[in-house]
Amino acid sequence: MKIAIYPGSFDPITKGHLDVLHTAAQIFDKVIIAVAKNSAKNGFLTIDERLELIKASIGDLQNVEADAFEGLTINYAKQKGAHVLIRGLRAVSDFEYEMQLSQTNSALSDEIKTIFLITKPEYNFISSGTVQEVMRNGGKIAKFVPAAVDNYLTQKYKHV
Repeated sequence: MKIAIYPGSFDPITKGHLDVLHTAAQIFDKVIIAVAKNSAKNGFLTIDERLELIKASIGDLQNVEADAFEGLTINYAKQKGAHVLIRGLRAVSDFEYEMQLSQTNSALSDEIKTIFLITKPEYNFISSGTVQEVMRNGGKIAKFVPAAVDNYLTQKYKHV
């Protein structure tokens, strides 16, 4: 069974993330979308909120599961029996950072490979940070996120 890990903060998950995930699900037998816990960062959403929103957004993908992890992505991938890491690219500007990350992971464990999947052009500008900024300033986010995320955040920030 070919297992891939799609790691990230997903704070919150966007339509761009889902686009990459749908492509990965067509390529691999199993894909684990894995929320990285980073104690040095204060997230927009809690890890539990992110996981619930991801689960609510991936119901149509039978070979995808959501999980969270702490520590090195390479160690998590080994734990899960994965040999591939998925990284999404929106624009050329993402590539340099992603390449450095890929090379670091390769130096840590050369048996785990990284593949880059490119989002559709209509998602190139969407990032979790953009969604957070729009939400904080009272804007509508339905164009950028799955319906479950839009509904949840609209309710959560209704009184703000």
